[in-house]
Amino acid sequence: MDLSAFAALSPGPATTPQGGTSMLSVHDLGRLQVPSGQLEAADPFTLLGQGPVIEVPAGDYPVSVTVADVSEAQDGSHLREAYLSIEFATGAEVSREVVAEAGVSVDSGTVSFADHEAVVRLLPQDDEVLEELFDADRPDSWFSLLDSPEHLRAGTANITLPDADTGRTSSSATPDGAMASTP
Repeated sequence: MDLSAFAALSPGPATTPQGGTSMLSVHDLGRLQVPSGQLEAADPFTLLGQGPVIEVPAGDYPVSVTVADVSEAQDGSHLREAYLSIEFATGAEVSREVVAEAGVSVDSGTVSFADHEAVVRLLPQDDEVLEELFDADRPDSWFSLLDSPEHLRAGTANITLPDADTGRTSSSATPDGAMASTP
């Protein structure tokens, strides 16, 4: 697979699959702790705990979202999350590769990175509890955080799993299927 067209973490103009140009901007989503070394990419609302898992060095990594202006006028009126990125090292890029051949299924149009072991251990399995966690009428519910421009920016979130140690972020999410491509 030719990955040269992927423009994750590259602000500025980028060529679209249709041959046009789209302006990209990159936004910091905070840091993700992966103490188990098991990084999962999954839809946090439907498949968290069941996504592809890759082994990475245990650590604390910056997560960013690359946003594309897909408006015809390139005036910022139609922004889309294009890529969700996690950086394992600083410096110049030395390689680019496909992590999960099958990609990540996103039934809710949202993708996240999380420490797989933390998800298995901390995410409630009760459907009623999950509904309350995701969509309660509270500012700390996951949908509220995704919609809040005060949290990070509307359409993105950095969410700590329930019962996680204070300060140990276990999930970063961004909507619209942003991993390597949008749905």
